Amino acid sequence: MEKSCSLLVHFDKGTPAIANEIKEALEGNDVTAKVDAMKKAISLLLNGETLPQLFITILRYVLPSEDHTIQKLLLLYLEIIDKKDASGKLLPEMILICQNLRNNLQHPNEYIRGVTLRFLCRLNETEIIEPLIPSVLQNLEHRHPFIRRNAIFTVMCIYKLPQGDQLLVDAPEMIEKVLSSEHDPSAKRNAFLMLFSCAQDRAVKYLFEHIDKISEWAEQLQMVVLELIRKVCRTNRLEKGKYIKIIISLLNATSSAVVYECAGTLVSLSSAPTAIKAAANTYGQLLLSQSDNNVKLIVLDRLSELKSSHREIMVDMVMDVLRALSSPNVDIRRKTLDIILDLITPRNVNEVVLMLKKEVVKTQSGELEKNGEYRQMLIQAIHSCAIKFPEVASTVVHLLMDFLGDSNVASAIDVVVFVREIIETNPKLRVSIITRLLDTFYQIRASRVCACALWIIGEYCLSLSEVESGLATIKQCLGELPFFSVSEEGEVTDASKKPPQANSITVSSRRPAILADGTYATQNAASETAFSLPTIVLGSLSTGNLRSLLLTGDFFLGAVVACTLTKLVLRLEEVQSSKLEVNKASTQALLIMVSMLQLGQSSVLPHPIDSDSYDRMLLCIRLLCNTGDDIRKIWLKSCRQSFMKMLSEKQLRETEELKAKAQVSHAQPDDLIDFYHLKSRKGMSQLELEDEVQDDLKRATGEFIKDGNDANKLNRILQLTGFSDPVYAEAYVTVHHYDIVLDVTVINRTKETLQNLCLELATMGDLKLVERPQNYALAPESSKQIKANIKVSSTETGVIFGNIVYETSNVLERNVVVLNDIHIDIMDYISPAYCTDSAFRTMWAEFEWENKVAVNTTIQNEKEFLDHIINSTNMKCLTAPSALDGECGFLAANLYAKSVFGEDALVNVSLEKQGDGKLSGYIRIRSKTQGIALSLGDKITLKQKGGS
Repeated sequence: MEKSCSLLVHFDKGTPAIANEIKEALEGNDVTAKVDAMKKAISLLLNGETLPQLFITILRYVLPSEDHTIQKLLLLYLEIIDKKDASGKLLPEMILICQNLRNNLQHPNEYIRGVTLRFLCRLNETEIIEPLIPSVLQNLEHRHPFIRRNAIFTVMCIYKLPQGDQLLVDAPEMIEKVLSSEHDPSAKRNAFLMLFSCAQDRAVKYLFEHIDKISEWAEQLQMVVLELIRKVCRTNRLEKGKYIKIIISLLNATSSAVVYECAGTLVSLSSAPTAIKAAANTYGQLLLSQSDNNVKLIVLDRLSELKSSHREIMVDMVMDVLRALSSPNVDIRRKTLDIILDLITPRNVNEVVLMLKKEVVKTQSGELEKNGEYRQMLIQAIHSCAIKFPEVASTVVHLLMDFLGDSNVASAIDVVVFVREIIETNPKLRVSIITRLLDTFYQIRASRVCACALWIIGEYCLSLSEVESGLATIKQCLGELPFFSVSEEGEVTDASKKPPQANSITVSSRRPAILADGTYATQNAASETAFSLPTIVLGSLSTGNLRSLLLTGDFFLGAVVACTLTKLVLRLEEVQSSKLEVNKASTQALLIMVSMLQLGQSSVLPHPIDSDSYDRMLLCIRLLCNTGDDIRKIWLKSCRQSFMKMLSEKQLRETEELKAKAQVSHAQPDDLIDFYHLKSRKGMSQLELEDEVQDDLKRATGEFIKDGNDANKLNRILQLTGFSDPVYAEAYVTVHHYDIVLDVTVINRTKETLQNLCLELATMGDLKLVERPQNYALAPESSKQIKANIKVSSTETGVIFGNIVYETSNVLERNVVVLNDIHIDIMDYISPAYCTDSAFRTMWAEFEWENKVAVNTTIQNEKEFLDHIINSTNMKCLTAPSALDGECGFLAANLYAKSVFGEDALVNVSLEKQGDGKLSGYIRIRSKTQGIALSLGDKITLKQKGGS
């Protein structure tokens, strides 16, 4: 079993030192060799070795040394060696070190005295400590503050021992006198901490005797005062009024750490609006005054917590929080925007949007590396504001449309999606948006942005002038037709370029050659050939944006161009009275589509047109040649109706998300309610009165009530041993974020007393046992509750295993009962979460770990299987319900969840119904870490058959 030590010493287990070598080094006169030998001895002791033969050697040759490093290592050695035998009695040789410790406590060197006092703080053996107490008390009056502060701490540690109050009966009174006369800040802090820990009433008395001077105290003492206030108020909430006054006075302290702790203490003790407002203002000042990015992130976390519980107060601080955007750190900016978006109201939305517009303009300077990412965040924030408050859309939409041609494709996509949503939700802005879009369309260089912009042009160009402008813009961006031409010699060129003057081309070839010295070199050969070589298309970025993209083989965009031209021609038939103009526009559209098909079927591109794009273009050609009323209605109205339905579903989903986040609490009908107006207000400050009102409101709405799911608790009880074992044990497992608490009940089922009963646990995976449970003596047929704390560092499935070891009075050897393994479920760490489709696709492309699970289930309905997977994995379905409706034999859905450690879990479910009615397909899991992908895959494999 590992031993605790106050110093972590590195030890290479591959080359263990031999005890004889250490002994020889310790007996020599070389100080450096002695230091190395002591370090090796300590390392061996920490790794389970006993080394009893070294003790006398160390007493003879190391104890008299005056070297400070050797003395420090000696104290570490004395700290970790076994000082008691198997029966629990002190070893006789331990008495030999008492005289040395007494000499150290009276040593003329302050360092030797100080480290010896600190060593005594870590001793639990009263037999060693008792003869040293007079020397410890003498150091309370030493002239050097380093010794006084360590002496005070030593007195506190001795007083906390099981028999400490008998060893130092008058310790609190003695320390109180020291506190009154002490001037060193650290020594004063230790004295107050001793009273706070061992004699709380004396600490409270001293606090109120010097209440006017608290603001002048040192930072470390003020921190202990705040800790005392938290402890007192937790045990006696009725007295918190007089302590809150002290906290508010400390809000003006010069130390940032004290101010931060004050704000946190104020929020934890009071829910009065005045107190919350003071804490929020304090956090706001820290956010602006601190330059450390980690401090800013921590403060933003506290502001986010305040936003969840006291939103109405945080609303007034929106502009103060927005100032954090001045930080160049992207994480700080992202967290700031997340807080702001939840605090926007009709009263402050104009100010927020104006500030965000200024920030967008600043990103055009290009001084910082991550300006593109920051601009994308700002655009998304403005988008959210405009959707919630449509009246501000007119002030931002035209500014953002300047970024449709942004080099950051993600930012440009966000802009065009924002424009698409605004033009539908704000009909008044339609004309101005269409005009601006047609003017800036030629600047767009990204295929996805072009596709979305073309859809907007096809759906929202309604008047004659808009339709004609739309057709002219598309034609201009496509350039001259055809897209390539073939000369008599077989040359293929871009039709928008002038043909070359010569009828031949010089072709260079490269081949390896061996030189005289045996080395390799590359030999170039040039030859002039005729135009019978494979043909190429000469595209240029200086041509229209649509032409450039088509010449790279992007025929999906070509299909979008064909659909847009079809919609514009169909709408032209409705708004144009001249049949000649309609026929002319239709002919031009058909010529463009035929040219794209010709380009796609030619050999000039490395990849021919795909079948889906080919079918789509062919459908558009047939439609323009023969149009019916039903088809016209589908193309001109049904598309927009589907888009409106998609927006309404999105809004409904966001509303449900907000409702889920809201804290819903209920009160029991027989709960006690205090009537505020009937209470006595005598001697109460305004802050205390407000606090009483808030407590009454919480009590009335049931916020103080925490309903527990008893059935869920029973499911978490695990049997660790069998009913026939001499010791029965069961554990109740509680998982709370980063901590797992095992509450183990151990029952002695024998007629004998079990001695030195110990619960030995070990972990596998990213779990770590915080502290090992101590040994117990268990009477016949009695029980004992043993708690074990385990830290979790990731969502990887972990296993806890171990055994119970005990001794009986009849048998000297130890008995062992092996425990059942405890498997920590990944479902305890992940919770359903929501993200946008674009964010999901971005993460899907970035995450490197994928786990592919084949579908193997007896469930025959696709929707039923999807619901089963959602319930089994505790994830949220991002795919809209309308997209899952119908019976087509296929189903594809995206699921998302987030772990308590901030990890993202992405799942894609793809199903197909076979002819025999069974389901086939794959479930693909992606994450940034391997653990969550594997654990979630194992969970799905176990659960997908429809089992519990």
